[in-house]
Amino acid sequence: GRHSMLPRHVQRLGRDWITHWNGSQILALNSSVSSCMRWAGHYPPWASYPAPISADFSPNWRFPPFFGPWRQFLNSNWHLDNYTQSCCFHLPNPSMKSEGEEPLTKKRRLSGQEDTSTPEQETNLSNQKEVSCLSVAQNEEKHGSKKGTIKRHWEYFCQQSKTMKIAKNKGSDQSNTGSEATFDFTVMSYNILSQNLLEDNSHLYKHCRQRLLFWTYRFPNILQEIKELDADVLCLQEVQEDHYRTDIKSSLESLGYHCEYKMRTGRKPDGCAICFKTSKFSLISSNPVEFFRRDIPLLDRDNVGLVLLLQPRFHCKANAAICIANTHLLYNPRRGDIKLTQLAMLLAEIASVAPQKDGSFCPIIICGDFNSVPGSPLYRFIKEGKLNYEGLAIGKVSGQEQFPRGQRILSIPIWPKKLGISQNCVYEIKQQQKEENAGEKLEAAKPDNPEEIVIAPEKLSSKLRHHFKLSSVYSHYFPETGIPEVTTCHSRSAVTVDYIFYSAANDDTAAQPGAEDSFCGGLKLLGRLALLTEKDLWTVNGLPNENNSSDHLPLLAEFRLIER
Repeated sequence: GRHSMLPRHVQRLGRDWITHWNGSQILALNSSVSSCMRWAGHYPPWASYPAPISADFSPNWRFPPFFGPWRQFLNSNWHLDNYTQSCCFHLPNPSMKSEGEEPLTKKRRLSGQEDTSTPEQETNLSNQKEVSCLSVAQNEEKHGSKKGTIKRHWEYFCQQSKTMKIAKNKGSDQSNTGSEATFDFTVMSYNILSQNLLEDNSHLYKHCRQRLLFWTYRFPNILQEIKELDADVLCLQEVQEDHYRTDIKSSLESLGYHCEYKMRTGRKPDGCAICFKTSKFSLISSNPVEFFRRDIPLLDRDNVGLVLLLQPRFHCKANAAICIANTHLLYNPRRGDIKLTQLAMLLAEIASVAPQKDGSFCPIIICGDFNSVPGSPLYRFIKEGKLNYEGLAIGKVSGQEQFPRGQRILSIPIWPKKLGISQNCVYEIKQQQKEENAGEKLEAAKPDNPEEIVIAPEKLSSKLRHHFKLSSVYSHYFPETGIPEVTTCHSRSAVTVDYIFYSAANDDTAAQPGAEDSFCGGLKLLGRLALLTEKDLWTVNGLPNENNSSDHLPLLAEFRLIER
């Protein structure tokens, strides 16, 4: 009779709740309930106890099942979380539990178990996952770090690099070290996730809380990452044009960067940017590359590239230069023919920008999102400098699909002659000049009375080549376990598609096999920021998350310019 004015179901609700609370001995604390749990600021005056407010409140809402038997409470997963003052419980949707959790199917796949549970079982399991009553402040005090962060360590390839890094952190300037014969610099490649593309592909980010996906939340995080990593050269992909104008360019310029940008053609509002610190480099030339060609049906996509020629400061040679290229190749796994053609166009532009007076190439770094996995034909072509594509299905070029849907065989040649690029990935005009020079020498060397020679028509070649000896900064697998490294991770996949390739010097011990015969001079890899596994990333709910606001990880490497 104490609450006779209350409706019967409300009285029963209060009695059942308090009975379970006391009976299960959930909180054996002297402090009041309100000191442990955060209650909504406003509740009806007739309620004898403030009711917890669900994130997804509805008339059919029921109290979470941990107000039940003690064993059930023990089996529930209390998870620390970032809750606002107006919300007590977060009831996650059945397919994804709290932010530190993996999807059930993904968790089973990583552990090697079969997925035998029914949707109803998964729903019941998810309803048992409840939040802890400890505050975020207590959590941070206990663990001493920001929630949801994964530490990425720096991997050194020589002790001298480690010493230089420590000196740099102490504020020393390379120009004052008295050793101008060496030039060390860092390069980052980062797909920052265009806001338009995020919203157009929202199905990839169902595991994310909505507030984490707004640009106003994401940009400060991205900028903070760039500040902390402090690279001398930034190669950014998916840079949305309006955000570049209003936010990105000015923010990076305030950090000492000069920015070059190339927007995608057509109606695509994002593009590629290369930004470099003016204290380390000066710009020699900026060369945008458009992969769309109106007169070539094959090239009907709007992807682009950007090639910069930079001159290092504080260097003993006045004519020293470094070529930096950045691109984002077509995603479509079934169009390997377009991907290879786009890559050939980028390589042809590099071949026209990077030659030096003596005919050799200056050191080259190629960054980007290549939408191809390690070991795929496209990847091998970059690394090995050659590819015989005869009989190769277009769906297998990038290796993105385990069971490719694109079964059509690549045509020979892949692109038409009017593109003006040879099978050696150079512009045809330069190729013709070389052939003409070689022909003149051959003509001069002919005897006076040569025998008549019949030359058969040349068979169309299915072999692609390029002139650069390139290594990958990353090895793509962890040597101790063989587990793959991951550069992107969202609801549909976790894989490596981002790379930093570089022309390795002869004495570069970090270079992969195949780069030993590189020209004299080049780049020595001093260190790199370690990548993570898929399992690592799902401990912070994949990408994007609270602290990492793109669905890609930034790649970072330190190089030393070696004299020719």
